[in-house]
Amino acid sequence: MELIFIRHGQGEHTLNLPSSLHIKNPSLTVKGINQAKLLWKKFFLKNEDIIFISPIRRTLETALIWTNNIDCRKVVSPLVSPRIFPTRTNGKTLPCDEIIDLEIIKRDYPDLELDTNVSSYLWDEGINTLPDSEYNKIAHEFIERLKLLNIHKIYVVSHDGTITAYRQFISGCRLSREDFLDETGWFEIKC
Repeated sequence: MELIFIRHGQGEHTLNLPSSLHIKNPSLTVKGINQAKLLWKKFFLKNEDIIFISPIRRTLETALIWTNNIDCRKVVSPLVSPRIFPTRTNGKTLPCDEIIDLEIIKRDYPDLELDTNVSSYLWDEGINTLPDSEYNKIAHEFIERLKLLNIHKIYVVSHDGTITAYRQFISGCRLSREDFLDETGWFEIKC
């Protein structure tokens, strides 16, 4: 199985750092929208493909723009929500990384499938501040679940810290913030 991790397009929360990190549910910027539109040139999706999407507005917007007019399976999952990388013991989730309320996702994105194989705690809190031992257990279970889908390529639209955390977990190689992807950058890894 190949996992293709794609970072979301430029979000409003990156325009005036560090104060813009306190924007709740930031959308894509015009640049981010254009970046998302270019993804279709990089990845030719088919209706049989599956994409896991972080339950954050900028990732949802990136995925929906990229998959416009493609009837592939789109699953929103807190297992690919923002993650602080590297983990900080007393890390706090910033407003820009708070998961959208499940009822709002159901209302605003009715065509997206929700990952019901996770606890309500993860839908509320996500994986952002989990200790590495808990995250590693969840990451292992998620990867094993993906393997059971028996699909050659699975796409994940997520965040720089989350993507780097999964890359480190899967590869066993020590990574740093220098390994973060650029906006709509991608990384492919075999599992």
